[in-house]
Amino acid sequence: MVEFTRRNLMEASVAAALGASVAGVASADDPDDPDTPLAPHVKGDLKRFSSTALGAEVTGPFVFDNGELLYSLQHPSRDNPAPYDEAGIGYFSGFKFEFDGSNDDFDELSTPQTNAERGIVRGADSEYTFLARAHEEINGGTEELGVVQTPDGENITTDAFAGTQYGDAAYNPDCNEFVATNEDGTEGYLFTNWENSPGNVTRIPISRTADGEWEADLENAINLANTEPMRELGGTRINCYGDLSPWNTMLSSEENYAHPRVSLAATVGDIVEAGTGKGRRGAHEFWNRPNPSAIQSAVDDYYGEEAWGVQGYWSLTGVEFLAYYLGAAPVDQNADGNTLEPIGDVYPNPYRYGYHVDVREPTADTPQPVKYYVMGRAAWEAPDIQSDRKTVYGCSDGDSKGIYKFVADEPIDSYDDPMDIAGTLYAPTVTNEEAARELPPAVVDLELEWLELGHATNREVEAWIADYDDVTQVDYLETHAETDWETDLETALEEADMEVVENGNQDYIIDEEIVRWADQYEANGPDGVDPELRRVPFLETRAAAKEIGATIEFNKAEGVDSVDGAEPGDYVYFAISELNDDMSTEAGYDGVGDIQLERVDGGVVYRAELESDFNVSTLEPVIVGPDASDPADVADDALINVDNVLVMDDGRVLCCEDADQFGRSYSNDCLYVYEPPENGGPGRPTEHPESGRGETGDTADRSARPAEQPGRSRGRGTDRNDD
Repeated sequence: MVEFTRRNLMEASVAAALGASVAGVASADDPDDPDTPLAPHVKGDLKRFSSTALGAEVTGPFVFDNGELLYSLQHPSRDNPAPYDEAGIGYFSGFKFEFDGSNDDFDELSTPQTNAERGIVRGADSEYTFLARAHEEINGGTEELGVVQTPDGENITTDAFAGTQYGDAAYNPDCNEFVATNEDGTEGYLFTNWENSPGNVTRIPISRTADGEWEADLENAINLANTEPMRELGGTRINCYGDLSPWNTMLSSEENYAHPRVSLAATVGDIVEAGTGKGRRGAHEFWNRPNPSAIQSAVDDYYGEEAWGVQGYWSLTGVEFLAYYLGAAPVDQNADGNTLEPIGDVYPNPYRYGYHVDVREPTADTPQPVKYYVMGRAAWEAPDIQSDRKTVYGCSDGDSKGIYKFVADEPIDSYDDPMDIAGTLYAPTVTNEEAARELPPAVVDLELEWLELGHATNREVEAWIADYDDVTQVDYLETHAETDWETDLETALEEADMEVVENGNQDYIIDEEIVRWADQYEANGPDGVDPELRRVPFLETRAAAKEIGATIEFNKAEGVDSVDGAEPGDYVYFAISELNDDMSTEAGYDGVGDIQLERVDGGVVYRAELESDFNVSTLEPVIVGPDASDPADVADDALINVDNVLVMDDGRVLCCEDADQFGRSYSNDCLYVYEPPENGGPGRPTEHPESGRGETGDTADRSARPAEQPGRSRGRGTDRNDD
């Protein structure tokens, strides 16, 4: 974006930002919405397996060794018929994927046709059966499934505490991973992420019965958030997707949307050059503000028509609840609700959130979690650890974000102490000229080079983080305001807000440190920076990568996965939920980023072939979603706003939706099975001679380019300020 003015998205709800299915801004008859050639298209086959209940995303798919499937029912509509009106985890009874190469193991599910079909979870040739539902009693009746507690055992809900919460407690189950405890995989522990703040991971003992069904032992289930080892880490927040590690542990990724210190395409250098952060400050800078998520309304009041969207502000909801989780006295509570009284005793350190969490010793009475700080701080969707056990790919969800790579010096699980893990963090830059031209995404591979950000150990990064452990809301006021907050809190808060906008939050890494790191990096390389600046790319990963020219412009990089045990020649899949904003050429965004392709609000799935050293250098588009203006006969059967991806043992890919409705005849999200062409699906796309839309066929010429279409207007299909 060239100008950071007040955005038209501020009416979008926090629920939409959390990922709920919401209708897009554009409609099927919107004349300003672009009609991108070869959108939608699939290189291979795409087949619908499931539609989830109204209001819910498809999240957390897991396929057992024998082909059975489960996923989470996340934030369903409360108006659905029971039991689909409450979040939970369920499996598809009577169904198994067959990995014999036939790929004909199910008949494609129809689109939901009636209100009754839209209000339930449907699966091809199977029935969705709940294993567990939110708020059920667990752990001997001392806890509720998915609900986090204070150190003294009080449930952290809006019934107990006033203030802003990141989604209803236990309403957002996501990733599921199964750790078997017997050889035939019929018993074990199901680990589930809960995408809230405070965050949570639950462990439920499950087993397969003699008649082939699954059952859960809720009596012995636990919320890991309420265990001492997790609380000692500072807890987690917004636990989204994850993975099962090669060493058979749950990897839980923190999708900390509140980490941006600059909004959208801005850089810290832009702020330093301008001498003000007005129009550019992001949510991170207001982390320790009293009632932090109210910064957007405050900016609106302070700046009027010059106000801007504070990227990630809505994700600051739940930060104060996280403080209560850590033991803070809720001094900001009274009979009328939440107040601005600052928390001064215990407050979370922002640099402790936004990491991959490895749940080590998963079968012990109390598992031992460890955070991989050295892999960088972001709004992680998932890690994908390669079979060398050293190379890790990750996607950071949200607008103007990145994909990243980490390479450990030795296999990650070979270190006796995970705090000794050492390695190098990388960010990509897109290098090919075609990516900067106004071309359909379906015909352009993205060529990558990886920029080394820095090398460190997990212990070093944790020590840098610890330097900011004692910062509280009182510090925000006393550091940045001239007025004594105890005498005039309202005036002191406005002064502090305005000072932080102008010069940044002085309680954390400051703007000048990031610019100095980048200057020294450019002059001397990543190993030639001053020792005190080595922390910058690990704690401020996005800001540092942007400062040295990395391509940090992917919009909602939602998922990454490869087949278990992938070797060179296999593929890593990257799911980009929307290809728009900084990744495209459109009104108001022209010329901002390295990628200037035609916009496709429905998103793109790329794949990259693993090279001999487990590097990837080319992202090849294999699924392109529809335009927002496409009618039902096109949109109903297209993959829209892909979220998580999971590569099964036979190379087929489960593609989950977190979809805007666009022109669909229904608003449910679906689970699709993608069959790549080498599995027997059709080959490369070719352009339809009449409509310009993609078909599939073995004789297509991928070098073909559509004719220029001058004068076409560019409208915004789904302009979400969700991170």
